[in-house]
Amino acid sequence: MPLQGVCWFLCCRQGFSLLGRDYGEKEEEESFELRNKEDSTSNGRSPAEVTVSQPTRSANGTNGHTVSEVSEEMKSLIIEKNKMGLEEESEVLVKGWLLRVVRGNWIKQRRYWFVLTQDSLDYYSGPEKGARRLGTLVLTNLCSVIWPDKQMYKETGYWSVTVYGRKHCNRLYTKHFNEAVHWACAIQKIIDTKAPVETPTQLLIRDIEENKFNPEVVEHIYQHNPILKYTHGPLYAPLLPFPYGSLEHTYHSGKGYGSVREEAVKLFNCLQQLESAQEPIPIIQGVLQTCLVLRPLRDEIYCQLVKQTSYTPAPYTAAHLRYWQLLTCMSCTFLPGPTVLKYLRFHLKRIQSQSPESEMDNYASFISEALEKTKCRECVPSWEEIQMLMSREEMLCTVHYPGPGSCQLYISSHTTANEVIRRIQEKLGLLESKNTFALFEHNALWEQPVAGSALIADVLTSFSTKETESKSQWKLCFKLYCLLDADSISVDSIEYLFLFEQCHEMVVRGHLPACEEDLQTLAALRLQITMGDFSTHAPCPPLDELFPGDMLEARVLMSLSGPQALPPCLVAAQCCPTSQRFPKGLLTGALWSHTTTAVNKRKVEQDICLRSRLKEEAAAVMGAILERWKGLAGYSRRDSMAAYLAIARQWSGFGCTLYEVDFYISSTGSFSQKLWLGVAATSVSLYRQGEAEALESLPYGQICSYGVSDGNTFKITAGDRDLLFETSKLTEIMQLMNAYFSAIRRQRDKSEDVDVTIAESTEVGCRQLASMQPPTLLELPSHPV
Repeated sequence: MPLQGVCWFLCCRQGFSLLGRDYGEKEEEESFELRNKEDSTSNGRSPAEVTVSQPTRSANGTNGHTVSEVSEEMKSLIIEKNKMGLEEESEVLVKGWLLRVVRGNWIKQRRYWFVLTQDSLDYYSGPEKGARRLGTLVLTNLCSVIWPDKQMYKETGYWSVTVYGRKHCNRLYTKHFNEAVHWACAIQKIIDTKAPVETPTQLLIRDIEENKFNPEVVEHIYQHNPILKYTHGPLYAPLLPFPYGSLEHTYHSGKGYGSVREEAVKLFNCLQQLESAQEPIPIIQGVLQTCLVLRPLRDEIYCQLVKQTSYTPAPYTAAHLRYWQLLTCMSCTFLPGPTVLKYLRFHLKRIQSQSPESEMDNYASFISEALEKTKCRECVPSWEEIQMLMSREEMLCTVHYPGPGSCQLYISSHTTANEVIRRIQEKLGLLESKNTFALFEHNALWEQPVAGSALIADVLTSFSTKETESKSQWKLCFKLYCLLDADSISVDSIEYLFLFEQCHEMVVRGHLPACEEDLQTLAALRLQITMGDFSTHAPCPPLDELFPGDMLEARVLMSLSGPQALPPCLVAAQCCPTSQRFPKGLLTGALWSHTTTAVNKRKVEQDICLRSRLKEEAAAVMGAILERWKGLAGYSRRDSMAAYLAIARQWSGFGCTLYEVDFYISSTGSFSQKLWLGVAATSVSLYRQGEAEALESLPYGQICSYGVSDGNTFKITAGDRDLLFETSKLTEIMQLMNAYFSAIRRQRDKSEDVDVTIAESTEVGCRQLASMQPPTLLELPSHPV
C-alpha cells in the first residue's frame, strides 16, 4: 500500500479525491470546482489540483458539512474573492452606474455602482470608499455576453447588456447606447483573455492519456475518481465545459431546447432511462436527434456513455448492454473530437482486455471498426437501422432498375452511393461499360440523382419523411446517367434494356420532340415489346403509360380555345369596368351573387366539357395505337426495341437530359421563356419545348466557365458571351455537367479505372475550363461566377 501511494503521488495528478457530501430530503446540486490552467490558489496546491464533490445520502439525513455563505458562483470556481469594501479593490477597468434587474415579489430595476476588474464584475451600493459589495460575477472563459439589442430598446427605452455566469446572469440597463457598447466590449475583452476552464473529467482524461501504458496508475485513477465510473444517481453538471448561455442557446430555444448545459444534464437522465425502458429505440432516436441539432453535445454524450460502461455492477445484463447499443449507434452517426476519440479508443481496448469473448467485447470491436469509417450523418438513423445496429447486423436495401427489375443488397451505416453503384455494376457485368451510372431518388412524379459520396442510410431515412409530406412512395433506382457512347451498347446486354426503358420514360414525359404519328408508333412498339402480339384478351395498360399526356391535353385545350357563347349578363360584365358594373345600392349584393353563381356554373360546365373531350381524344389515340400494334404481329422483342430506339435516335438531341428553364437571356440580347436546357455528352443545347431543332448548341470545348450567378440563375460563359438561365434544377445541372467533364477527362487520359460516380461536389459555384486543353475537374469555389 505505501508503494502504491508513492506511485500515485509521483505519476498522477495530485488532489483527485471524492468528498462525500451528505444531504437530507432536499438534494443539493453537485458542485465541481473548476480551475483555470494558469491559476493557483492560496493554499499552496498546484494549479492542476481538482476537488470533485458528488451527493451521497447519510443515514440520518443531515448535512455533515458546513457550507459557507458565499454565492454559488463563487463556490464553483477555484479563484475566490473575499467580501471586501470598495477601497480594497485594485485594477479597476470600468466603473459606473447601471440599472440591474432585481427579482423579488415582483421584477424591478435598481441602480447600482458596477465595477469591472480583471477577474470579476462586482456591484456595490455606491461609489464611495467602504461601500458594501452586494454581488460578484466571476469572469471565466465560459462566461458570455449578449450585446445591446435594438428591439429591447424599442420595448423598454433601455439598452441592455446581459452577462451569463455559471449560476447567475446579470442583466444591466442604461439609456445610452455608447455606454452599453462600452461595457459589453470591456467585459468581452476580459472573457477573451481568460485561460480555458477545465472540468475534472477533462483533467482525468488527460491523466489517463499520459499514463495509458501504466495499467496500475490507470486503475488507481479510476478507483479514486468515481466521476469516471458508472453511477445510479443523477448528474447535476456536464462532464465537459460549456458556455454559460450564448446566442446559440437563444437560437435553439425556439426549437424546444434549453441551454447546452441544461440539455447535457437532461440527456444523462435519458441514458439512465434506457436501463428500464421496454422499447429503447425512441430514447436512442431522441438522444441522436439532440446531438444532430446541438453539435457540442456529441463529445459530452460519448463521455457520459464511457462513464456508464465503466465498472458497471451488472455488466452482462440486458439493461447494461443498452448503453453499449447507444454507443454503437453514436459511433455510426457522429465522430467525437480528437481528445474524446483517443479516450474512447482507450476505453474500448480496456474493455476488450478485461472482458474477452463477451458481448461487451463484441460491441467494442464493432464500435472500433465503425469509428474508422464514420462520417457525420445528415439524418438520424431510422427505426430499422437502429434495430440492425443494436444487433450489429447490416440492413437489406432494395435497388430498382429501369423497368420491373430490382436487386437487394446488404448495406451498413457507412455505405455510400458509389459503393452501391460499383457492386451493382459487378453484379450486372457493367464494369466495362463506357457509360456511367447513378442512383436516383424516384417517385411517380419526380426524381433526383444521389451524390456519389451520399450515405445510402441517410437517403433511405429521408424517404420516410418525404413519403409523409408527398403521400407517394419513394424508391432507390439504378439508371444510366451519362450516355457517352450509345453505339457501343450490345443489343443483348442489360444496358441496352436500360437504354430502352429510360428512352421510353422520356417519351411518356414529353421530353422527346416528335410528330404524333411517330409517338403512336412508339406506343405500339412498346406494347409489342411488353405484351407480344396483339390479342383482344390481353389487358391493355393505360394511355398515360404509352403516350405523352401533355400533348393530348394541349390538343384538347387548343380545340376549346375558340370564343364561346356567354350569357348576356356575363358579356356585359366583361365589357364594363368593375367600378361601373353595379351601382352602389340596395340590390348590389343580390346582383353580384347572381353573376358569381352564373360564372361558377359556367366553369363547372367547361370542366365537364374538357373531361369529356379528353376521354374522346384518348379513345381516338388509343384506337390508332391499337391499329398500329396489330400491324406489328410477328415482330420479336429484340427487333421491336431496335425499331423503337431507331425512331428515337432521329432526334439530334437523343441521349441528352432535359431541364426546364423559366427564361433565357444572353449578352447579345436574345431572350426567351419556357425552354429546355439539354445537357449531353458533347454539348449543352437550348430547345423550345416540343421542338426538335436546337436554338443554340454550345460544345464543351467552347465553354469557359459555368455555375451559379445569383439565386436560381445558372450562368454559362462561352467565349465573350454570357448565357443566363432561371431554373430550380441548379444542383442537378451542375452535377451532370461535372460528371460529363469527369468522364471526358478519364477517356482522354485513357484511364483504366472507370468508376461509376456522380461528381462528388454538389455545391454550386464556378468551374473554369481551358478551351485548348482537356477539361479538368476543379474544386468549385464558394463565390458565384
